[in-house]
Formats: sequence, C-alpha cells, structure tokens
Amino acid sequence: MTRERLYLFDTTLRDGAQTTGVDFSLEDKRQIAALLDRLGVDYVEGGYPGANPVDTKFFERKPTTNARFAAFGMTKRPGRSAENDPGVAALLAADADAIVFVAKSWDYHVHVALGCTLDENLESIELSVRAAVKAGREAMLDCEHFFDGYKANPQYALSCARTAYEAGARWVVLCDTNGGTLPDEVERIVGEVIRVIPGDHLGIHAHNDTENAVANSLAAVRAGVRQIQGALNGLGERCGNANLISLIPTLLLKPELNARFETGVTPEALSDISKISHTFDELLNRAPDRHAPYVGASAFATKAGIHASALAKDPRTYEHVPPESVGNTRAILVSDQAGKSNLVAQLTRLGVEVRANDPRLSFLLDQVKAKEAEGYAYEGADASFELLARRALGETPAFFEVEGFSVNVERKFNASGALVSASQAVVKIKIHGETLISAAEGNGPVNALDLALRKDLGAYQRHIEDLELLDYRVRVFQGGTDAVTRVLIEFGDSSGARWSTVGVSGNIIDASFQALVDAIVYKLVKAGAG
Repeated sequence: MTRERLYLFDTTLRDGAQTTGVDFSLEDKRQIAALLDRLGVDYVEGGYPGANPVDTKFFERKPTTNARFAAFGMTKRPGRSAENDPGVAALLAADADAIVFVAKSWDYHVHVALGCTLDENLESIELSVRAAVKAGREAMLDCEHFFDGYKANPQYALSCARTAYEAGARWVVLCDTNGGTLPDEVERIVGEVIRVIPGDHLGIHAHNDTENAVANSLAAVRAGVRQIQGALNGLGERCGNANLISLIPTLLLKPELNARFETGVTPEALSDISKISHTFDELLNRAPDRHAPYVGASAFATKAGIHASALAKDPRTYEHVPPESVGNTRAILVSDQAGKSNLVAQLTRLGVEVRANDPRLSFLLDQVKAKEAEGYAYEGADASFELLARRALGETPAFFEVEGFSVNVERKFNASGALVSASQAVVKIKIHGETLISAAEGNGPVNALDLALRKDLGAYQRHIEDLELLDYRVRVFQGGTDAVTRVLIEFGDSSGARWSTVGVSGNIIDASFQALVDAIVYKLVKAGAG
C-alpha cells in the first residue's frame, strides 16, 4: 500500500524567535538550520528578510542543502501594487526557495488591524501570491487566525484560503494563531475546508495555549491536511508552537500513522532526535526538559520497584516505543520507591556485578531508603549511589580520611576601596598515615573548600588534576530554622565524563563538603587509583 507524503515545515527561526528570552544570532540561525537539514524536515522558515540586519544577512545565502528555505512576510499593502511594495520586494530578493505570506483571515482583524475592506484584503492575498509565482518561487499563505475567523465568519475565512489557492499557492496553511481551538473543532473545520481546497495543498499551524498544539496538528492530519508546521522543542510566541520533537517520533513510530504516511525523516535521523533537541537547548543556554516526551532524561525512567521488575522481563510493559529509536536510554532509578530490581538494573548499568539473590542487596536497599528519608536523592546523583553501593558491597578502598575542615567568610574593603566578601578554607586529611593540611581562598565558601580539598591529595593528586566543577544546585526542604539542605554537585574531567554527587545536612557547607568528597572519591575509583 502506497503511503501518503506528509511535509514537515519548521518555523523555529521565525515564530520560535518570538519566544520570550530568545534572541538568535546569525551564527545561531546557521547552526539551527543545519540541525534541521540533518533531521530531514522539508521546509526551514528563516525569518523576515529586510526586517532586521540579522535576518537580512541570513537571506543572502541559502543555508540548507536538502530542505527548502522559506522567507516570511506580509502580503502587499492595500492601495499599492505588489511590484511597488517594499515588503514584497524584500521577499522576492531573498535567496529563498519559497515565500510565505501571512494574511488576516478573520474579518474582525481585517477591520481592526489592517483598517481596510474585506475585498481589499482578498486582493492583497491574490496579487502577492501571483507575484511570488511569477518570480518562480513556491508560494504559501498563512491564514492567520483562521479557526477563530472561520467560527465568526466561515464564508470570509474560506474566501481567503480559496483566493490564495486559486492564485497558485502551493500551500494554504490554516493557523490557530490564538491557540484556543480544541482538537474536535480542528478536525471538523478542516474537514469542511477540504471540500473547497484539496488536502494535499493544506497545512496546519497550531499554537499551544491550551497544551493541544500536537493534538490539534494530528487532528488536522486525520482530517486531511498534508503539511504540518511546528518548532524545535515547541518554541514560539506565548506558550509556543506544535513541538516537532514530539510530532516527528509520533508520526514515524505509531503504527496507525506510519502505515498511512511517510515523511522526509529517516529512522537513522530519528535516532538522532534526542541529540538534536539537547543541542538546540545548549544553543539557547537552557537546561533540557527532563520530562519532555521521547527525548527527556526521564522519558524512559522508572523508580517504582514493581515497574522495574516488569521492565526487566519485557520493556514493552512500561515503554510505548523503544528508547533507542529516538536516541534515548532507559533509566531505572534508585529511590525510596525502589525494589531489588531497581538496584540490580542500576548496578548493572553502572558496571557493578551483583547477583539478584545476593544478601547484601537487602542491606543496600535498607541504606538507600534510610538515606532518602534523611533527604538524599540518588535519582540525580549516580556517582553517590555507586559509591554507596560499592561500600555496601565492600568494593571501595578508603583513599583518604577527612579529619576536619573550617571555612571563614570575611567582609572587607579591597585595595580599590570596594567592599567585597572573601572566603578562606582549611582542610585536614590523612592519607596512608600522613596528615596533610591545605588552605585556599575562593569566590565563596564552597569554591574555597573545593580548591583546598583538591590542592594536595598526596599520592592521588595526579588523578584529579583535570577535575572541573560544572554545576552546583541547592534545595532547602523541611523548612524553618532547622531546615535541611540538599546539595547536588556536577563534576567533569578532560575525557568528557560527567557525574553528580549529593550531600545532605542542616548546614549547607557541610552538605556541600559531603558532595565534594564523593565527587573526588568517585574520580579515584574510575581512575583505578588504589
């Protein structure tokens, strides 16, 4: 059976750029376009040529090899010809394969926002599309506010869409601009539009204001549209656009959709989608959403013991798709919800060999639950859990013993007369019977402790020379003056390895020191020091 072609249109670089706190540089845009090209989307919308220096420069040279590159802009202004409209001229001058015009399709907006007649708006649509087609470009029309417009005045909303189609538009895109339309409404309205315009010329552009953008896009596909617009990680104005990172795996991995449709994304590219999603977040300088469908670190994680036991027998019991199909991995977490199955699965993943009937597992499980009752969290601190397990199994040597530490914070005037805070730390440790005392100054008490602890580790010093503290997170719980603090610290080294440790105490400095010590011991274990 021949499958129908679905076309994927990415608007990250245009609509996604309207996200609060997002500001793409020219190099950002080029890197993102390359990511999208690698993924296999059909269209990359680059932005507004002529609107700002970055976009103008971006459209001087097409940045994609496989995907069609699209320029976005308004239809011609009422009262002037398309040939004399500067906005249309900038679109035609851009190095782009396709031109996307946006036009009001809600009569209310035509009167309020444009201040022209309904017929003048239709004329702008027709002449703009004809100008793009005459210039040899693939023309599209984004029918802004289409669903709200259709509900208010179906005849006029349809007239806007029909005018663009009859003028030669390859795609007429139905936009849920306010994001308030629900899936059943989308499916019904698209079904009515298809009586006028063939589905293989219709697209859907859904916003996520009711958390229905992905559902609305799939509803539109069921009703017959064959182009889906969206953005990486759901970026976009207000609550964002339909998330292509969720839509693409759903289209490829759900049998009922995969049997009917094909896209330009190959299974090989799909297995890279987690990396693409995370790389994009890195470019935005934000942490990836751990709970994102398909690609999040917790998307295939389980912490309940009974679930872990079932997963060990057959992953399909709690996984709707194989994690490796989207470049993700299964995670069996260790927590106060854990059972022996969790422990065995986690230890196996960490390379610690232990049999399921090992009596030491019961002792380790009791330790984990007792520690978590005190406030420890091993879900995000694999290194601390591995050390706890190895100690319970008698596999971790005592590299050094901490005899004590002290930290002093002083507020003082520096040589320039500015009031600054200075931190000094002293750490006293014993290695092979020898006592070593190290002191250091740092930007804060934790930084000073870290520097002092790593300043002189005797025979083990060479193993920790490339250590780098990457992240430091604090959570205070059991509030009040006797609050308990949990500290999570992430370290890395020159090999690219990264690991996290945890410390808990009523004193934030003490909790931090616990996590620092665990981080160094873990490094020594992995380095094979002994």
